Amino acid sequence: MSTEAAEEVTLSKAELTVADTRPDTGADPEPGRAPQPADTSRKARGSRAARRLGPRRRLGLGRPVPYGWALGPLLLLAVWAAGSATGLIDARNLSAPWTVVTTTGDLIENGRLQSNLATSAQRAALGLLFGVLAGLILALVSGLSRIAEGVIDGPVQIKRAIPSLALIPLLILWFGIGESMKVITIALGVFVPVYIHTHNGLRTIDNRYVELAETVRLSRTAFLRHVVLPGALPGFLLGMRFAVTGAWLALVVVEQVNATSGIGYMMELARTYGQTDVIIVGLVVYGLLGLLSDALVRLVERRTLSWRRTLAG
Repeated sequence: MSTEAAEEVTLSKAELTVADTRPDTGADPEPGRAPQPADTSRKARGSRAARRLGPRRRLGLGRPVPYGWALGPLLLLAVWAAGSATGLIDARNLSAPWTVVTTTGDLIENGRLQSNLATSAQRAALGLLFGVLAGLILALVSGLSRIAEGVIDGPVQIKRAIPSLALIPLLILWFGIGESMKVITIALGVFVPVYIHTHNGLRTIDNRYVELAETVRLSRTAFLRHVVLPGALPGFLLGMRFAVTGAWLALVVVEQVNATSGIGYMMELARTYGQTDVIIVGLVVYGLLGLLSDALVRLVERRTLSWRRTLAG
């Protein structure tokens, strides 16, 4: 007889023993004997099944890793430093991290980095502001009206298929090479993702909430406040994550088109003089700005949508 079969026989005998010693429910138990628990055999079978199944496994993602967002950039920095130290990366093509740190200190000391960074941040903020407002308003109008959707959604989808950078020659003809052209280019790269995801969030609101609002006779204003805006908020915040990234991507290009200030202008000037370290400083600044802005939106998303129970916790 196998071990598993022997264990089953032993378990059966234990159940019979418990059954024989269990008092009749219709009569009082014998004097001096404590009543036997009725679920002893059930507990024995449960503990046996638990031993067979092993420890309970969690299928979720587990607890968040502290500062997990920094693991990827730190790993990339470690590979970069190791390649530079061993000579696998030519310093003429890609400056070493310590060289970039030294150059950053020099740029901060003479004030070039702060001045150009302030100009770039102002352009990105204005383009982000106008783009988000345009995308949000168009999404609300289109998402709440079939007629408006027919008028608005088609042109937005056409714009979505045309890269914003491809419109730069036309925008230069219309607005010149000043700040207006740069801000409008950034806004065009921002409003499409905000519109797309906010519109999708509106159209995926559960129709039962709309029926409930009609049942309790909510006004149009109350309906927008209590149903539409909360329902569209997850899509809007997702669109914002794409929008902040799109703002910095558009900024990189527009600042290299006849600009006289900004991080992109500083990089273009460094390319003219072959200053690889200054170019890397500009790229690192753009990367950090994108990473921090995305982290800020994710923090707002986590705080605002804390009522949702998702896989990410």
